[in-house]
Amino acid sequence: MRIGHGIDVHRVSDDASRSLWLGLVEIPDAPGLAGHSDADVATHALCDALLGAANLGDLGRHFPDTDPQFEGASSRRLLEGTVALVAEAGLRTISADVTIMAERPKLSSYMTRMSNELSAVVGALVTVKATTAEGLGALGRVEGIGASAVALLEEST
Repeated sequence: MRIGHGIDVHRVSDDASRSLWLGLVEIPDAPGLAGHSDADVATHALCDALLGAANLGDLGRHFPDTDPQFEGASSRRLLEGTVALVAEAGLRTISADVTIMAERPKLSSYMTRMSNELSAVVGALVTVKATTAEGLGALGRVEGIGASAVALLEEST
């Protein structure tokens, strides 16, 4: 068994046309996040947790923001690529857990769908939760959204 941990944070975008994506779900009527890809912090944290557990580095190593092919990329594509790398390393996911840190928008009505979408790509249960920063710091001032994730892997048989 191997465990990995991932964290990601993105600031709110100044570009009003950017959509907010969290856990592979588009959240309507909310400002998007700035980033080279779609800036889905929940999925990026999950990718880093999976890669960490597999001793494969981090998301930036495999999908660098200096590579134009990943500009505007869907985090679904990044997660699918991560899952393939984990499988190539002879591992499979047992479970994962993601926590999103955001004052706004309220996410309770989206978490089941996020869990379902992430679980379908990963091939194992991915739970999703949300919390706030209680008004503290940049996240508390709604300057950005963060996420953390843990993943448990085992060797494939």
